[in-house]
Amino acid sequence: MKTADYINEINQLRIQKKALILAHNYQNDEVQALADIVGDSLALSRAAADSQAEVIVFCGVHFMAESAAILAPEKTILFPAENAGCPMADMADADEVLKWRKRYPKAVVVAYVNTSAAVKAVSDYCCTSANAVKLVKNIPESEIIFLPDQNLGSYVAKQVPDKIIHLWPGYCITHHHVEPESVTAIKELHPDAPVLVHPECRPEVTKLADFVGSTSQIISYVNNSARKKYIIGTEMGVIYGLQKENPAKTFYLLTKGLVCPNMKQTTVAKVLKSLQTMQPVVQVPSEIRIKAEQALNRMLEFL
Repeated sequence: MKTADYINEINQLRIQKKALILAHNYQNDEVQALADIVGDSLALSRAAADSQAEVIVFCGVHFMAESAAILAPEKTILFPAENAGCPMADMADADEVLKWRKRYPKAVVVAYVNTSAAVKAVSDYCCTSANAVKLVKNIPESEIIFLPDQNLGSYVAKQVPDKIIHLWPGYCITHHHVEPESVTAIKELHPDAPVLVHPECRPEVTKLADFVGSTSQIISYVNNSARKKYIIGTEMGVIYGLQKENPAKTFYLLTKGLVCPNMKQTTVAKVLKSLQTMQPVVQVPSEIRIKAEQALNRMLEFL
């Protein structure tokens, strides 16, 4: 089948099954093109909860589909790329979090949304890369276990120096590998382009950037800037949407390695098969879901 044929069948099935197709900004271009909504992980989960659709097709990685299932338990959450996990999310497990809680009994746990439902369930707050600084600054507790991303946690710690933050030793394999030398080299090639990087990059990389922000914040920066050229220091999939919204602007990927292989597992063919078979379905056990939802809801106050 040609891509156009897949899309035609998908369009028929999404109407027939009252389905909403959500795609993360890091998905393949053709998946973003067919989605009803493209956004970051939390925006998509909230869209799932707010939608009147009966079926949500979540094009992302597993923890994102879990978050949708937590916030929209009455809906069917389809996850076309059933093997698309997140290595960083896998670097934290619930049992180890409980051990850290015993080690630091006065600390509350702030879990990045890039975590499993089980980890969220043993955490006090969730956060996104967009609201992590605001949340940590404004919660009443002064001692925090921040997990699983040590780079985002380090960035937050610098912005909120009056709080004690214990950093979990996890990282995003895509962002963490970016070297400061890559920033220096591309700046020399394009001195008129600001460097925009994600806080999942290492501190020595964010220090060299002109702007540090989440995926949605990087997109907002570009959309509201008069500059004509930009160096993008996050997963390459975001450039599709940036170019679509800003056709007169030029974008350079900071380094060729900014590719998440898990995000690229979703294909148009898998989306079609998922709608045809109504599988795989992501569900979260109620005892975990209820506790994880509490941590997510506490986060929503800081968006």
